[in-house]
Amino acid sequence: MGLGPFLEHDTLIFFDEVQSCPNARTAIKFLVQDGRYDYIESGSLLGINYRDVSSYPVGYETQYEMSSLDFEEFLWAKGVGFDVIEMLKKSYKTKTSLNSAVHMAMMRHFREYLIVGGMPVPVNRFIETADMRKVIQEQIDIINNYRDDVKKYSGTQKIKVREVFDSIPEQLNKKNKRYYLSMLSKEPKLRTYEDSIMWLFDAGIASPCYNVSAIEFPLALNEKRNLFKVYMNDTGLLVAMSFDGIQNEVLNGNIEINEGSIVENAIADAFAKNGFRLHYYDRKKPTSLEIDFVIQRNSRIQIIESKSGSDFDKHDSLDQLMKEQSIDTPIVFCIDNLHEKDGILYLPYYLCSFI
Repeated sequence: MGLGPFLEHDTLIFFDEVQSCPNARTAIKFLVQDGRYDYIESGSLLGINYRDVSSYPVGYETQYEMSSLDFEEFLWAKGVGFDVIEMLKKSYKTKTSLNSAVHMAMMRHFREYLIVGGMPVPVNRFIETADMRKVIQEQIDIINNYRDDVKKYSGTQKIKVREVFDSIPEQLNKKNKRYYLSMLSKEPKLRTYEDSIMWLFDAGIASPCYNVSAIEFPLALNEKRNLFKVYMNDTGLLVAMSFDGIQNEVLNGNIEINEGSIVENAIADAFAKNGFRLHYYDRKKPTSLEIDFVIQRNSRIQIIESKSGSDFDKHDSLDQLMKEQSIDTPIVFCIDNLHEKDGILYLPYYLCSFI
């Protein structure tokens, strides 16, 4: 089937995978100046300095960063009504619990989201077939494409980038989730792996969560860049990478698997998609405590914990922190319906996209 005629001022030309042809981006300036047609450029890894572009089309190109679907968009894809989604938003804004039937339904949708993720092709396959084997195969194809991109675009860093990428699930499987270079090398030095780790962040494959030395505004001044966690930017891909055979367990409600790393990754991903810079707090003295997430909302500091089990109301670190300093109402994400107790707001996981 041949191409139809190019109609001036009524034709959209789409350049896909433009990262493979740097000259195409240079040419956009002159094509836009020509003015006869409209253009869209699409490509992954555009944030990577993998190949020189002779002249960027400054002023002629508007960039939009796309990510996989968040939970709200997953509900759209599943056909959940906007009235239900507005009900979720209202529940969060007014801090009122949901009808128990709605809560149970949303928890089921969220468990599906944990293992399907938000990449469009796996989501479509899940909706069309409900066949998890087909969903997993689509996810594996995407993961292999990531590995191919690492080989193609990461230059001399490709071995280290691959090491870092493949180690993410194992690193998150640890109790404290912190990323340890010692799991990659006998001589772990941040400067050896820093470029490789940043490559994954710049590529939009993973997000950093930096330790802060103090819970004070602004958080950026308290970052300890040598201490960090690494979260995948799609939890479905995280599950497919190495947690073999647990999809059915998660669907059936067992989300405590792997030290709660699946739920914690989903919450981190939701915050990153909403534009938050991720931080955590971990200290050894005078008393040992760890807080999963510390995020800055304008001039406010929000303390957030993720609990994957039924004992979500046990949070020694949070209790100790509340004794030591005055903080706004902290949030604990859990399996339970929304409620507030002892100055702590307990939110069901599925509301994380609305923060």
